[in-house]
Amino acid sequence: MENYSILAYLISGIFFILALRGLSSPETARRGNIYGITGMIIAVITTLLLPGIESYGLIALGILVGGVIGTSIALKIEMTALPQLIAAFHSLVGLAAVMVAGAAFHNPSAYGIGDSGSIPIASLIEMSLGSSIGAITFSGSIIAFGKLQGVMSGNPITFKFQHFLNAVLGITLIFITVLFCLEQTQNLFWGLTLLAFIIGFLIIIPIGAADMPVVVSMLNSYSGWAACGIGFTLSNNLLIITGALVGSSGAILSYVMCKGMNRSFISVILGGFGGDDVSATASKEVEQRPVKSGDSNDAAFMMQNAESVIIVPGYGMAVAQAQHALKEMCDILKKKDVNVRYAIHPVAGRMPGHMNVLLAEANVPYDEVLELDEINRDFASTDVVFVIGANDITNPAAKTDPQSPIYGMPILEVENAKSVLFSKRSLGAGYAGVENELFFRDNTMMLFGDAKEMCESIINALGK
Repeated sequence: MENYSILAYLISGIFFILALRGLSSPETARRGNIYGITGMIIAVITTLLLPGIESYGLIALGILVGGVIGTSIALKIEMTALPQLIAAFHSLVGLAAVMVAGAAFHNPSAYGIGDSGSIPIASLIEMSLGSSIGAITFSGSIIAFGKLQGVMSGNPITFKFQHFLNAVLGITLIFITVLFCLEQTQNLFWGLTLLAFIIGFLIIIPIGAADMPVVVSMLNSYSGWAACGIGFTLSNNLLIITGALVGSSGAILSYVMCKGMNRSFISVILGGFGGDDVSATASKEVEQRPVKSGDSNDAAFMMQNAESVIIVPGYGMAVAQAQHALKEMCDILKKKDVNVRYAIHPVAGRMPGHMNVLLAEANVPYDEVLELDEINRDFASTDVVFVIGANDITNPAAKTDPQSPIYGMPILEVENAKSVLFSKRSLGAGYAGVENELFFRDNTMMLFGDAKEMCESIINALGK
């Protein structure tokens, strides 16, 4: 049976790798999900058939409860709430790692790692890493969820000697881990776990809401490494493989997001930018400056008389659920022989791929959706750019103002187009709390109002 289980786990691991490969593109994402589901089904069935598995009733109950909760959440969750949902799920993965490590420590014989007081040093290191990383993931994810959900302020929470305290606690955690591996006492195990919980809170609270998507990706990586550590403790090859896949892919995604924001990973951890107070101040300043505003009739006239139009979607489109109305508007423009394309920034929305998923949901052709590097050079030769709910990713201050927190961040250079139509509820600052200079450019026309209602009004003005 052992040889069969190893083979089944290997096949499952291959499906997980194929799933990650599929999820790298919107065109293959559905297939990637199917691969992932298939791999998980194989893994679960194989694990249930292993010798020594008992309490099938409790296992079935757990699957039923978890399945019902997961299904109900999946059916109710809005696309705008996905980042905080992911953060919440990461917290559960971290907590599970802590519980498995605790169970292995209190009953090592059940896991084949010796007896209490005589656990091999390698197993002690593995469960220490699994428990501490899992605890940091749990508490850090709770803070990330709170900031994204608006339960707590998105402003960085800082205090004097904060980084020094974190460094002392980190060194203390390493010291307690060494003592635990030498003495194998219950107090030391739960002491290092509790300290890791505290560290998780402290390293996330100084990070601003604008950097939370990067943090969620980072915590995703942590949860993978926690699972990997527990996999070594349980001698489960599949858990080791999948944990390493999640850990490495999360780290790569964090790098991609930091590159898209022109921020180093270390700078994010040392304290983010953006917050409620900054945004409020910026909004107040913006309202005092004159802008050119128009309505749906103006927008319809400009777009239907253009040769080329580029659509730049952002988080505002997701909030308004305007993707279907936007697709209908673009279909009408294409019937009028207007060349319509979509420009996607790596961090548009709240996570990479957010806008791609929304546009795919509205059946926007994949070949019309272009990334920043593919389309930036085309803005200068474009007649009209229609920005719908995006803000920071189009802000020229990222190139012109060295004092701006977003300075150096790659942006969609929409200001180079002949005309810019900017659909937004107000002149408020974006997620980073920075006023957008694009609002005040001579070639920009503001379209104030709900994004979905604006698209519907433009559709009526265009005439079907």
